[in-house]
Amino acid sequence: QVQLVESGGGLVQAGGSLRLSCTASGSIFSINAMGWYRQDPGKQRELVATITRSGATNYADSVMGRFTISRDNVKNTVALQMNSLKPEDTAVYYCNARAVLLHKDFWGQGTQVTVSS
Repeated sequence: QVQLVESGGGLVQAGGSLRLSCTASGSIFSINAMGWYRQDPGKQRELVATITRSGATNYADSVMGRFTISRDNVKNTVALQMNSLKPEDTAVYYCNARAVLLHKDFWGQGTQVTVSS
């Protein structure tokens, strides 16, 4: 019922910046929180940052002070500004949308972020 499309991934050097964007479509009225998760081969998918419709945010300790999540409720988008990137940030980043009343989580296709040293 919700479709998510990410963009903005790429290859950068350590210390550089990237901005990821995710656009939601479909039953967007059902979305409560949105966020970004990431996953490297051999690792579990981990939370990067989440944001509620009212703007409350939550960040993983590893990205605090470097990443900023934002949301536009009119355009139905969520963005992740990533600064001071480290090689450890290399992963596929996935956009997430949670529809609490539907007991559903929706995921984008993922966008690759690669940080070289």
